Amino acid sequence: MTALPYLDADTLERLVPVGRAVQILEDALRAGLDPERTPQRPIVELPAGQLLLMPAAAGRYAGVKAVTIAPGNPGLGLPRIQGTYLLLDGGTLAPLAAMDGIALTSLRTPAVSALAVRHLADPEARRLVVFGSGPQAWGHVLALRAVRPVEDVTVVGRDADRAEALAVRCREIGLTARALPAPVVAGGAVAEAVAGADLIACCTTAREPLFPGKLARDGVTVVAVGSHEPGARELDGDLVARATVVVEARSAALEEAGDVIIPISQGTIATGHLAGNLAELIAGGVVTGPGPRVFKSTGMAWEDLVVAAAAYEAWI
Repeated sequence: MTALPYLDADTLERLVPVGRAVQILEDALRAGLDPERTPQRPIVELPAGQLLLMPAAAGRYAGVKAVTIAPGNPGLGLPRIQGTYLLLDGGTLAPLAAMDGIALTSLRTPAVSALAVRHLADPEARRLVVFGSGPQAWGHVLALRAVRPVEDVTVVGRDADRAEALAVRCREIGLTARALPAPVVAGGAVAEAVAGADLIACCTTAREPLFPGKLARDGVTVVAVGSHEPGARELDGDLVARATVVVEARSAALEEAGDVIIPISQGTIATGHLAGNLAELIAGGVVTGPGPRVFKSTGMAWEDLVVAAAAYEAWI
């Protein structure tokens, strides 16, 4: 039996640069992929954390990502999130390749955000505020820079050393960047950065809103990717109520996205407040209002599949 090929993180990054990933995702939606038809992922509670299984099928391929989330791992010197992707032939379901699941997530999540930003944000958006200092924060800097002329980055993080390290990486690629401490304090530097931002990327494990929504100016585009649980959110109800809100899929958002589920449960918004899903946005079916624009994602299996398939086709 021939050993199953394994595409590691470096290989995935080489085969599918983030700008290419953005276009792959858009092409899939324009070709008719319906995100609402993606199977809901089971989330299994385990003693050490959670196991997420993310299956999908589209075109010539099928696949599944198995991801574990172990909150206690960082204290043991281990990654909080780990995982593997298995790509299958769509007709026979024969295994084709395995891939680094976390590298795949680190690629496709910022690419999905960048795709939404490509269709939501001011074309001249240059000032970016990033909440978080991990791989997703860095991935969002690179991805949003690929679709908008980002020049200036403010990194907001609870860990001052990690936030400064990310700001240094931003400066090394030619951006003006600084690190500021969380949380947001009224009248402080972070509040000023949020109020002046063109783009805000929320890439944290926070369970409560990161900043007062009233700080976000009309016309700013906010992406929130850190939460996939109905009881956790990075954005408050004030911001969501003022905003044109786009989600990956209504079905997924109403099941997993606390950023919209909590305001709905509190009566701040109704389900009809969701302006559209990602496919409708790409097709020009979302009309933005005068307030902020929000894209809330929880991560969906179809995104992993189309990026994994593209990596495999580039590899063979």
